[in-house]
Amino acid sequence: MKKLLLIIALLSPALTFAQHKKTLPSTFDLVIGTYTTGASKGIYVYRFYEDKGRVAYLNEIDDVTNPSYVTASADNKFLYAVNEGPQGNVSSFTFNGHTGKMVLINKQSTQGADPCYVLEDKEQRNLFIANYSSGSLAVLPVNKDGSIAPLSQLVKDEGSSVIKDRQQGPHVHNVILTDNEKYLMYTDLGTDKVNIMRYKASKNPPLTPADQPFVSVTAGNGPRHMAFSEGDKYLYLVQEIGGVINTYANNNGNLKQIQSLSMLTPEMKGNIGSAAIKISPDGRFLYASNRGNANDIVQYAINPENGTLTFVSRTSSLGKGPRDFAIDPSGKFLVVANQNSDNVIVYHLDPATGKPGIVVTNIQVGNPVCLKFVPAE
Repeated sequence: MKKLLLIIALLSPALTFAQHKKTLPSTFDLVIGTYTTGASKGIYVYRFYEDKGRVAYLNEIDDVTNPSYVTASADNKFLYAVNEGPQGNVSSFTFNGHTGKMVLINKQSTQGADPCYVLEDKEQRNLFIANYSSGSLAVLPVNKDGSIAPLSQLVKDEGSSVIKDRQQGPHVHNVILTDNEKYLMYTDLGTDKVNIMRYKASKNPPLTPADQPFVSVTAGNGPRHMAFSEGDKYLYLVQEIGGVINTYANNNGNLKQIQSLSMLTPEMKGNIGSAAIKISPDGRFLYASNRGNANDIVQYAINPENGTLTFVSRTSSLGKGPRDFAIDPSGKFLVVANQNSDNVIVYHLDPATGKPGIVVTNIQVGNPVCLKFVPAE
């Protein structure tokens, strides 16, 4: 009986994904956010064909300052991008999935410095912005026409940690909502904490501290980005300064650490700079990126019984500074944005092992730092 249950547990994610895959469109738009301090002009859109990982340029919008993180609304009609700088803003755009055309609607101040992440709730009522340099979390309401209203709540972190040149104060970096959107969690690289809030869109303010208001990581590790497993049973956290991934069991907003793994090889020397973390659509594998001197993508298998990770593979990013990457919704391709070498690499993923294999596309884009897949109309 135990063997039968284990087989069912192993097959369940694959069966669920196979059912979901039938409803997937065959083409997507690949939206690329950039830093505009180099060769880039703003946000770029490419048509992505999931049959062979081919891409075709569609459109771009310039006169957008440092759109370093971009997200799409739940109905895919709008795009939102942070404008990273000393006086931070967030911009909204109409988005045509067929043509890739973007039109600016408006922008609002995030009341903080260097916003680096934006997330919208499913009901399209609020945007959540991570103001990195000023160490705050901003909440801005969204109107039905996609325009952004002025800030409604600002959660300001306090404190510091042990790496004096990196953690002299709070640095909010990433925001994530549970699937039921009752809880919001955000990382603070400067204070070595994952903060936990209750979220209720109809309340004023919408965010209040949870019963467990935060969890701390090992001092000096620097929490960066997070990913939930299906059903929010496990939370995975990549830590930028330490090059470490933590695994937490999640029980209604209460986190309990169950594993901590180094992403680095024993011979790794020099800068680390771990960055993005993503889970494959079928839930079998987790991937995370290293920048610094490593410039690679590390792959782990996820144990379906307890959520723990086991190392599978390590792949060169074929560039410098893989700040972000994405897995296409079909689960066939992994796309890596190499910020410091101005290229976006598309790898084919082995369907059995999940390992990145042959390179099918190399896109030349200036300072790419964010990748988003949006269904094409």
